[in-house]
Amino acid sequence: MAKPHSGPAASDPALRVQALEAALIEKGIVDPAALDALIDNYENKVGPRNGAKVVARAWVDPAFKTRLLSRATEAIAELGYKGLQGEDMVVVENTPHVHNMIVCTLCSCYPWPTLGLPPAWYKSAAYRARVVIDPRSVLEEFGVSLSADVEIRVWDSIAELRYLVLPQRPVGTEHLDELALADLVTRDSMIGVGLALSPHTAGTGVVK
Repeated sequence: MAKPHSGPAASDPALRVQALEAALIEKGIVDPAALDALIDNYENKVGPRNGAKVVARAWVDPAFKTRLLSRATEAIAELGYKGLQGEDMVVVENTPHVHNMIVCTLCSCYPWPTLGLPPAWYKSAAYRARVVIDPRSVLEEFGVSLSADVEIRVWDSIAELRYLVLPQRPVGTEHLDELALADLVTRDSMIGVGLALSPHTAGTGVVK
């Protein structure tokens, strides 16, 4: 799947982090494979799994969904997901007529308690600029083609307020329980650059 190209050279803080990481690896203090596994775990598994459970609960529990859309921070906390980078949350719902996408145009504000660490493309200057100017083209690069009559809304996360997309429940999932539904929720669908999986294509987890 094509992703937006990375932006300009890394910032000074990013360079300092890279230099520190290189020094720790060189001295044998940090195992690069273990570090990669740790980052992958928080970026793609632990965090997104939390958000997937929130989405699945909203799909099966109308009362919870109402609370989630009106008081997201409190509703998410009901499932135990709260804290740093998730103090003030807003959940926006995708419908057959509206598709929502999340970005942080200033840096990389991201709801850690529900989505883990932000993926590299989310932090790139290219994504941050292009999703505001031409969100439909960005979606197509992620493999999502929407009809022309679907309105695309782009929400800009800031340090004081972070967003989560409630994707549409896939058709043909009426027989699935909450746990099975959570397996259909992808990280990208909760950012808005992807869709929830259909029951026939599930199996790759929430990291797609």
